[in-house]
Amino acid sequence: MSKEFKHIIRIKGTDLEGSKKVTYGLTKIKGVGVSMANTIVKIGELKADTRLGNLTDAEISKIDDIISDFSKHSIPSRLVNRRKDVESGRDIHLITADLTLRTKNDIDFMKNIKSWKGIRHSLGLKVRGQRTKCTGRTGRSVGVKKKLLIAAAKKKKAE
Repeated sequence: MSKEFKHIIRIKGTDLEGSKKVTYGLTKIKGVGVSMANTIVKIGELKADTRLGNLTDAEISKIDDIISDFSKHSIPSRLVNRRKDVESGRDIHLITADLTLRTKNDIDFMKNIKSWKGIRHSLGLKVRGQRTKCTGRTGRSVGVKKKLLIAAAKKKKAE
């Protein structure tokens, strides 16, 4: 049982700052938000105001165990990020690379079945109903093509 302060703690393949409080430090793990971090702290019977660097090895392994398998702990279904998963039909919670991969697979599935969201994803447009007339123009120059075409046509006529 080590009592010295650790500046970097590794949980689930993510380096966490030891100076952060437990609840907010855990939110740096992809797929763990503030509500889920609070639940992890309550299940692990930890003090929320302690710093991550002050946790013992046993407490860190307890947090790691809770995050590894949410299903064996009594976590409300409103907190998980995959309710009634399409493949398994169960409530599951994904983190880190699993979450990224599943999100990418979901987008590819929408593209394959050519749903509205899938078409918007494939065209690189806004997906959730935002306006596109005046926002979301990064990387594109609006109105330049027309000017270039007119200039090219005038140049051709001059020759």
